[in-house]
Amino acid sequence: MARKVNPIQDRARRAALERAAYLAIYERGYADVTLADIAAHAGVSRGTLVYHFGSRAGLLGAVMRRFSRTIAVATRRAVRQATTPDDKLRAYVENQFYGVENTRRFYTVSLDFLAAATRDPELMAVQRAFLKESLAVDLELARLAGETGAPGRARLLRAIVEGLSVRFLADPEPDLAQYRADCLTGLRAVLDRGVEGGGCGM
Repeated sequence: MARKVNPIQDRARRAALERAAYLAIYERGYADVTLADIAAHAGVSRGTLVYHFGSRAGLLGAVMRRFSRTIAVATRRAVRQATTPDDKLRAYVENQFYGVENTRRFYTVSLDFLAAATRDPELMAVQRAFLKESLAVDLELARLAGETGAPGRARLLRAIVEGLSVRFLADPEPDLAQYRADCLTGLRAVLDRGVEGGGCGM
C-alpha cells in the first residue's frame, strides 16, 4: 500500500530542501554543486532529493523559483503597504538590499544562475518568470511619475538595482547604508526626470 503524503509536511520538507540547496549553491557555485553536496548540506540522502525534485536541474530550478518569487512578493507587499511615494521607494530599496549577508547570498546565486540559464532553455524560463515578477513591481514605481514612458523608466529602475548589486558583490566591505542611499538617489533621479515640467515631489 502506498504511503500517504501529508501535503503540508511535504511542502515544508521541500522548502527545507530548497533552502539547503540554495546555501549549497552559494558555497560551491551552480556549476560545481552536486546532489551529493546538497544532500550532505540538508542531512538527507541523495535519493530523498531525487524523490522530491526528480533531478539536479529540477531541484536547482525549484530553488530559483522559490527565492526569486520570495524577493518579488516581499518587495511588492512592502511597496503597496507604504503610503507616500518616497516611502514606496525606500521600501523597494530595502528589499533589494536586505542585510549584507542576505544581499551577497541572493545576488551571488542569482548571477550564477543567470550565467547557467544562458545555455539552458528551462533555466532561462525560470529567469524570465522572475523578470516578469520584478517588472510588475518596477512598473508600480515607474508609474509614480505618470503612465507616459513608464515601461522605459521601469527598465531603468531595474538597471540601477542590478548595476549596484554587481558592485556590491565586488566590494570587499560593502556599506549597506551607502548602497541603499545610492540606489534611492538613482531611483529618484529616474522618476524626477519622468515628470514633465519638474520633479515628482520626492
